[in-house]
Amino acid sequence: MADTKKIEDRQERKKVKRAARKKAAPKAKRTTPRGSNKQKVKKLVRGQSKR
Repeated sequence: MADTKKIEDRQERKKVKRAARKKAAPKAKRTTPRGSNKQKVKKLVRGQSKR
């Protein structure tokens, strides 16, 4: 993405970022599900059920 640190005006910065996103190549489709590497808490919660 374009370097927008030097641009003071918020609206101007948004315009520059949007233009950069439009020029960038599209991202590839995901190969793994989105939350696949998150820690699974299903079984961790069982120990807390009586508290």
